[in-house]
Amino acid sequence: MVRNLLTALSSCVLCAATLVQAQQNETAWFKDVTTTHVPVDGREHALDVVLLDVDSDRDLDAILALESEPNRLYLNDGKGKFTWKKGAFPKKDHDSEHVRIADFNNDNIADIIFVAEDDQTHEYYIGKANGTFTDVSDRLPAKSEGNGLDVGDVNGDGLPDIIIGNSGSNAQDFLWINNSEKPGYFIDYTTAGLPANEDQTQAIKLVDLNGDYKLDVVVGNEAPPNRLFFNDGNGKFKEHSEKLELLVPLHTRDVLAFDANRDGHTDILFINLTSNGGPWDKDPTARLLINDGKGSFKDETEKRIPAQKLSSYSGTIVDFNHDGYSDIILSAVKTPPFEAAQVQALQNDGNGVFNNVTSKVIPGTTVSRGWGIAVGDVNGDAVLDLMIGGWGSQVRLLLGKK
Repeated sequence: MVRNLLTALSSCVLCAATLVQAQQNETAWFKDVTTTHVPVDGREHALDVVLLDVDSDRDLDAILALESEPNRLYLNDGKGKFTWKKGAFPKKDHDSEHVRIADFNNDNIADIIFVAEDDQTHEYYIGKANGTFTDVSDRLPAKSEGNGLDVGDVNGDGLPDIIIGNSGSNAQDFLWINNSEKPGYFIDYTTAGLPANEDQTQAIKLVDLNGDYKLDVVVGNEAPPNRLFFNDGNGKFKEHSEKLELLVPLHTRDVLAFDANRDGHTDILFINLTSNGGPWDKDPTARLLINDGKGSFKDETEKRIPAQKLSSYSGTIVDFNHDGYSDIILSAVKTPPFEAAQVQALQNDGNGVFNNVTSKVIPGTTVSRGWGIAVGDVNGDAVLDLMIGGWGSQVRLLLGKK
């Protein structure tokens, strides 16, 4: 009888432990499936992630930009389980900070560009339908200490162009125009297209901000100020500092653009650090600037965004509770002392006022030194999922729930 009782008690303890683990791994909106669905490493510095069907099998694979290691390709089995395809990119260590995809050579297959910081070696690959790539990095016009990166058609010729945010010495940002006579090759249009500013740029975003159907530029800098450039339609940009209300000094690491208050106009969210792993310095609270409909942006953070103590290197916009309103996901690091922290969730009330609902939305296991975040339906259930990079941290996968 005693033996039976002990067996029953052991079973209860095991069941309780299993229940606690399930509660840690899952909320009403996400399930953290990292341990079963993503290659286990935990030491890698995956600073950015994009999702793309590289092998034409109708599921989203993952491309990772890594610091001090070769970049990676994780292939999806169609159910959201990823396998590392080693050797997809050259076995060379670079300091890749960001990755973007676009059909640069106009063959209806997405291509890839990585930008690197310390070793200043940017990489450019032409995609093939079979999941392989051709290295054409020699087509890029210049090297730089690159951090920010975005792609888009800035001159209206139907081809995606490249803009790179630079830091260090000689930190002028780059604008490279896709050559319409040789798609997939680039012309350095920096001097003609961008104002001469040597900032410490960490984030750069192409987006139409004044409703004229031309891509403008928002620049997020490590040292103030952030900047706003409007496009004349031909890829020539002019700064309009008077239209960007900057109430506090920021150390910005990411820029998001979305309609926060559902008025039909694109707003700006600056995602910030207190410092890059150093002592407490600037307020890391994300700053939300609301568009007046004419391309002027007023900082309404105090009444719309909860104060933050955690630093964020990146973030994304996703309607995680399926109520039709754009919510915010922020990667997180506790600085000082640069420790892992739980990814943060801010829920939109429908009017552009956000509340921190992390404990209800983000599984307790989703803790890392978070970095770039990719959004997409990786398991084919028509619900958006999150893949989250990290510095010296395991890449994490959260499956969205209906």
